[in-house]
Amino acid sequence: MMFPLMWLQAAAPAQPVPPLTITTSGPEHFKAWLVSTIIKILVLFTIYLVGVAFLTLLERKIAAWIQDRLGPNRVGPSGLLQPAADGLKNIMKEETYPGAAYKPLFVLAPALSFIPALMTMAVIPFAAPWYSRYGVIDMAIAPMPIGFLYILSISSLGVYGIVLAGWSSNNKYSLLGGLRSSAQMISYEIAMGLATIPVLLLSGNVSLSAIVEQQTTGQWPLAWNVFGCTLAFFIFMVSAFAETNRLPFDLPEAESELIAGYHSEYSAMKFSMFFIAEYANMVTASALMATLFFGGWDIPFTLWDNYAHSLAATLATFVFFLVKIMFFVFLYMWIRWTLPRFRYDQLMSLGWKIFLPLALTYIVVMAATIVGLSYAGYARGSWQFGATLLVLNIICLALVFLILDRGRIVSPAYSRLDRRNLEKLRHATLDRARFTPAEAGD
Repeated sequence: MMFPLMWLQAAAPAQPVPPLTITTSGPEHFKAWLVSTIIKILVLFTIYLVGVAFLTLLERKIAAWIQDRLGPNRVGPSGLLQPAADGLKNIMKEETYPGAAYKPLFVLAPALSFIPALMTMAVIPFAAPWYSRYGVIDMAIAPMPIGFLYILSISSLGVYGIVLAGWSSNNKYSLLGGLRSSAQMISYEIAMGLATIPVLLLSGNVSLSAIVEQQTTGQWPLAWNVFGCTLAFFIFMVSAFAETNRLPFDLPEAESELIAGYHSEYSAMKFSMFFIAEYANMVTASALMATLFFGGWDIPFTLWDNYAHSLAATLATFVFFLVKIMFFVFLYMWIRWTLPRFRYDQLMSLGWKIFLPLALTYIVVMAATIVGLSYAGYARGSWQFGATLLVLNIICLALVFLILDRGRIVSPAYSRLDRRNLEKLRHATLDRARFTPAEAGD
């Protein structure tokens, strides 16, 4: 990791912008900080937990829309009370324990899957800071100066819940699901971490508030990191799908191979906790993608939200941040009901043979370009700086998808035949189609 850090130090701006925090110099200010923190915790986690419950209904509705059917519509108006009915059903069901299970870890595993996703949201800035009469209140529960490193470390703990669930169940299918999950998360955590280094090169800071502020200063849309680090965003997004065990990366719970995977032996509310953890991880990953690449709480096409700092601006940016999160959540669900599942060898091949060298190469290219533009006298945030990075990313995307890939690496169902044998197979199929079933021997 020393090589990327050296590039980070070389390309970082001389004076990074410090995150905004409330002053606590007197008793009045401390009370204001305490009250604002409690309010932020109550508001954010209430929306988070209630929203996670309703995401189960949203997924079923989206699946019904894609498959041209109605979906849940019996409990409450338009099925809105379906999450409450599901929760009540799971609470009332009997808890069962396998006879040979290791009960302490068996009980602890569902909580270990859910708690890291909940803790990660604490450092993500969800709205513009509010300039109150007591000082500047940063709209993050815990605005840490190392917020990004905190997210990488805490999110990696989620794999323990899945691995321990598989091991403590004393079931071979559950154990295989847990092992698959550990291999998958380790493989794609490396690619995810490397994909964020170009973002850190542009901001020069590991504070999420500073990363968002870097995207608000500059000419939209070139200021957003999705235009300056497009390939990094693609790697990060695919790795986030793998980290949350969503299709096409849901190998740890493949029904056709492992019954239900690591949670085969769970029932009632413990069984539901794994699904709640999955949706919570989706929300956290969506919030992280919005923060790192789509300007966080920044409202596009306008600058008033960056300088107003009133309560109205804070609420407006909070609403737009929720809209960005819901866009990525919809993308998660859309892809689940569209793409087939990868094979396990394709999953590992994509993570180690494709994403890892691609992310390393991209770091070197981006670092060299940023240093070159800085030496050429182009300031960060200028349209020349942003346009150069945009053109560079378009070239990188064309090289990856049009020249290097050609549909044989990223595609989840590519053929192992070479072109000559594939043409033979096509001609044989066409010749067979000329015969009737009786003539063909069918």
